[in-house]
Amino acid sequence: MSLCPTIFDKKLMPLMAAVAASSMLLLTACNDSSNTQVDDNDIETAVDLSVFEGCYTVSHDEPAQIKVSQQDGAWVMQMKEPATSGRVWDSPEPLEMIANSDIPTYFSIDPDNVDAVIGRPDRVLVLAHVKPVYANIDPLLDSEYLSYIYRGANTIYRVECDDVNTDILANPHANIIIDNVNEGH
Repeated sequence: MSLCPTIFDKKLMPLMAAVAASSMLLLTACNDSSNTQVDDNDIETAVDLSVFEGCYTVSHDEPAQIKVSQQDGAWVMQMKEPATSGRVWDSPEPLEMIANSDIPTYFSIDPDNVDAVIGRPDRVLVLAHVKPVYANIDPLLDSEYLSYIYRGANTIYRVECDDVNTDILANPHANIIIDNVNEGH
């Protein structure tokens, strides 16, 4: 075996080098996802906040308490007013989109399982929409909606909007009579 290249080797070397270089470029292009820059503006336009439009309550059997809607191109929330106020919903409060990277501040859920987050600027109220696929398989979730209301997180339920006043400050136990189980024994 000779260490000097033959005429045959001289003709194949450029071809082999070209094949190797193109293979490396192809493999590098397919595997180089870590250097991809994502523009935050693209993310914001991709998030569909319309999943929040509607009314919510903290229990299946209660009337709507929170209303989320789009007014004049901006997202707002309103709370139910008591009958003594003379109106059903309070004045609209602004809502803004919240980045998925902030989800751990409010909820103990993997941000990859959430497709939209919206909240008040003061963050007293934050709503998250869980991807339906994840909500269907997580036994701890019985709703696609999560709420963070003043330092507490829980599921909330989307319900039909109504125009009936609700006094959410009323005592829910006012009509309950508790008998002493020891009487009569």
